[in-house]
Amino acid sequence: MSSHPQMRTLVFGAWVVFYISLLLVMRRMWTGKYVRSPLARALFVNMVSESESSYDQEWYRCCPDLLGESMRPLFVQSQLDPDTRAFLKRSEEKSGWLFTQLYHSFFSTVFSPIMSRTSINGFLGRGSMFVFSGDQFRRLLGVGPDWRADRLLDLGAGDGGVTDVMGSHFRDIYATEVSTPMKWQLQKKSYKLLEIDEWQKTGFQYDVISCLNLLDRCDQPLDLLRDIKLSLVPGSGRVILAAVLPFQPYIEIGGRWERPKQHLKIKGKTWEEQVTNLSSEVFAKVGLEVEAVTRLPYLCEGDMYKDYYVLDDAVFVLKAQD
Repeated sequence: MSSHPQMRTLVFGAWVVFYISLLLVMRRMWTGKYVRSPLARALFVNMVSESESSYDQEWYRCCPDLLGESMRPLFVQSQLDPDTRAFLKRSEEKSGWLFTQLYHSFFSTVFSPIMSRTSINGFLGRGSMFVFSGDQFRRLLGVGPDWRADRLLDLGAGDGGVTDVMGSHFRDIYATEVSTPMKWQLQKKSYKLLEIDEWQKTGFQYDVISCLNLLDRCDQPLDLLRDIKLSLVPGSGRVILAAVLPFQPYIEIGGRWERPKQHLKIKGKTWEEQVTNLSSEVFAKVGLEVEAVTRLPYLCEGDMYKDYYVLDDAVFVLKAQD
């Protein structure tokens, strides 16, 4: 009778060993060491060397001639700065923590059928995001290091990493988040958590509302933008909004990806064309006006396969139309 539990233990142990071995083999193949075709290997090496040598240019590049005429004077040129380099270096170091990465991969495999990727990251304390540095944030807003305001609201704040960048400028910091493990991370930082149907009804307004990479993961983005506009301090209130381009809206429901109820169709093939279309066809129609825009990389901590992940962001400063 006792042989059955022992057999199950041996089978489970063998499965874990096989799983870890498979991950290690996959990681080695991912590095390019086992790319056997000479042509494929050459392409891989060129891709890696190009990304390592020129990412600081491509991530921030904009062709002003492709922007709409009204948008050209609003573009703010950004560049790779020390805070961004520090985030990339930390990500590279964490990617090399082999046993931590193995544990994270195993946990994700087991729980991904029942938990969202965001919640898994929150539970593991991994997957921190980087949108902008403190200097980039201040430059976009046109403020100095000593600038202070009363209230910041960070919608979809995640683990609060980007909230931290902005937080030193505000007396009160509010945040929303739907993932319970991410809420735990925010509570550790003593941010004031509001429910997603509560922040619009507090009876006060906000000096700055940040909506970072949320528009394409929101079920009703137009309603969200209208609520944001109504929740700004009149006159001086500003929105910091980041959108991944090309714009591909989906919402995550129980590990599945579905189309949102309000589907925004952003026209244009290039980053510049989509930025112009967002301004004229989305923001303007809900009463928001672009004050500044820049191109930045949307960075996420990596895993055992990649040091970090990057998407293309447009970061806007918006104000309510007069």
